[in-house]
Amino acid sequence: MQMTNFLIRLGLLPCLLLTVVPPVVARDLDHDDARELVQHGEILPLENLLTQVKKTYPGKILEVDLERKAGKLIYELEVLDAEGKVWELRFDAASGKLLQQELED
Repeated sequence: MQMTNFLIRLGLLPCLLLTVVPPVVARDLDHDDARELVQHGEILPLENLLTQVKKTYPGKILEVDLERKAGKLIYELEVLDAEGKVWELRFDAASGKLLQQELED
């Protein structure tokens, strides 16, 4: 307990915790990363996913991101549907499975 108080006073405890417990952070990947992942068969090409999305959510694709979240590759899309509603869709980039759909406010 004395060691913990000592580390808190020195301001080292937060630093130690960051090294022991890494934060869960999403990281956007760029087009070069995506191309390499597709070439290695780790993710589906975006075109495949867009074909699927356009059938279910006809409208305009506003934004597409490829992210690594908790070790999983996720395609995140924002779609403006025919009624003017914006949907945020998350897909497993490897399988194309819809993981989450959320109507934006």
